[in-house]
Amino acid sequence: MKKFKPTTPTRRHQTVVDYSIISTNVPLKALTMKVQNHAGRNNRGRISVRHQGGGHKRTYRIIDFKQDRFDIPSKIEHIEYDPYRTCFIARVVYADGKRTYILATKNMKVGDTVITSNTAPKNPGNRMALKNIPVGYQVCNIEIHRGAGSKLARSAGSYVEILAHANGYTDLKMPSREIRKVSSESLGTIGQMSNDEWGLVSIGKAGRNRWLGIRPTVRGTAMNAVDHPYGGGEQRQPRGTKRPKTMWGKVTGGRKTRDHKKYSNKLIVKRRTKKAKK
Repeated sequence: MKKFKPTTPTRRHQTVVDYSIISTNVPLKALTMKVQNHAGRNNRGRISVRHQGGGHKRTYRIIDFKQDRFDIPSKIEHIEYDPYRTCFIARVVYADGKRTYILATKNMKVGDTVITSNTAPKNPGNRMALKNIPVGYQVCNIEIHRGAGSKLARSAGSYVEILAHANGYTDLKMPSREIRKVSSESLGTIGQMSNDEWGLVSIGKAGRNRWLGIRPTVRGTAMNAVDHPYGGGEQRQPRGTKRPKTMWGKVTGGRKTRDHKKYSNKLIVKRRTKKAKK
């Protein structure tokens, strides 16, 4: 982490990730595209997701989430920053000359060689079917269904622990401590995702959130009664409702929202545990 001298009230507590390992090269143009920013609006122009808008212009990097080019070694050319995700990305060149972006794992550096192969050594960055990874290993960038592309453990510093292999499924301990089954044929990358210090970042000032496209959040109790169930009153008032609610009056906090008929319920071995109250 990078800290600053307290030259202003903002700088006193502000921290940023150390980007010294990041390449200063511009992204490869053939692997980028422009994504339209809708600022949380739907097709009718109505706000459907609050607190979005503004922010710095961004270019989307096209990531290869499948990494299914088996037995073709690839070399890391650059470690780059991606404004659309919290982990770093790596630009790799395969032995046949093809270049792609992949998600970078922890301690990955320029010049390293990674490969997707079921017979590859169990080194961080290498990718293979879950059934070929020993119990106890940390795995990230995991597919739920073979060939569908990675869906699990893709954010900065995240990883999943392999607990067991049985009956064509692999038991995984998720970052939430939930234990669930995934097909043993699905691909996973050995190691932990890069930028594991991202969770220690202190924003420091409101303007830095505006750069990220995050608009202010107003407390419900500060609104008028017509605008929120918590609104109204002369000064600070208690909530006034039996259960916590959203601004649309929907009960939240304690109500289960997962469909009890969801198809993947049978693959959950143990639900995530609640955090202990302080």
